Amino acid sequence: MARTQQGPRLLLAIMGALVALTYQTRRKTFLSVSEVPASDPVVVTTLDFVTKDFNKKSEDPYNFRIARVLKVLKRVTDHMEYRINLEMRRTICLKMEENNCSFQEGELYKKIDCFFSVFVIPWFEKYKVLARNCTDG
Repeated sequence: MARTQQGPRLLLAIMGALVALTYQTRRKTFLSVSEVPASDPVVVTTLDFVTKDFNKKSEDPYNFRIARVLKVLKRVTDHMEYRINLEMRRTICLKMEENNCSFQEGELYKKIDCFFSVFVIPWFEKYKVLARNCTDG
């Protein structure tokens, strides 16, 4: 009599374990979150990507350049994600120019504060902006 009830209990335990395992694989578990310096080689290439992506999508006729990096957090899950706070300023170069131009002064001066969240796989040189929020500074 006791053996006939073990089958449904075992089946119920297996189903519970499968549901728990499925839930756990969908949830992102952070392996680490750490602040990293802007001089880190992966951060440097990520900042270059962010700047080019911003200028490509911006409607401003002038390019922007990073004036100051405020904070960089690296989050590691199943991929790397950099969360970057920075200041950007308008340069004297128009969109077609790719030089390291100086910043605008006078009436064309413009500074913006930005937050970027960037998906990064550095060994494949793969970058994707997950979130971008920029406001006039």
